[in-house]
Amino acid sequence: MTEERQDIVSEARSWLGTPYVHQASTKGAGADCLGLLRGVWRAVMGAEPEAVPSYSMDWSEPQGEERMWDAARRHLIAKPVKEAAVGDVLLFRMRDGRVAKHVGFVSQIKPLPQFIHAYSGHGVVENTLSDPWSRRVVACFCFPRKDM
Repeated sequence: MTEERQDIVSEARSWLGTPYVHQASTKGAGADCLGLLRGVWRAVMGAEPEAVPSYSMDWSEPQGEERMWDAARRHLIAKPVKEAAVGDVLLFRMRDGRVAKHVGFVSQIKPLPQFIHAYSGHGVVENTLSDPWSRRVVACFCFPRKDM
């Protein structure tokens, strides 16, 4: 999908200022990065495609399982990171050699790329996709069309 998904970005921006709360997914009350993704999905796509089990702050790091990446592959459409567009979902690996466990939405490409994400200690924020952030991007996905 190459069209800009302004509906996704508008919804994600409506979450700005939501406090960071682990495992939460409620606009204005609390969300983590997955909770933000889940909340935007509900607003744009409808019901969540699967139940999300409880997860710890370290996710599946001890087991080395790419649970978030696997879930993204099940419900989103993978695309090359270099083709990221407004409204796409970025998956981040926060440390080399660890599992990918952070997500955010591309909110702007030009003049500077930006993304919206829920970040511990900051809540839901919109940041520039600076070099330290862009180096951590390991995958890009777009939402499926509603009629699929």
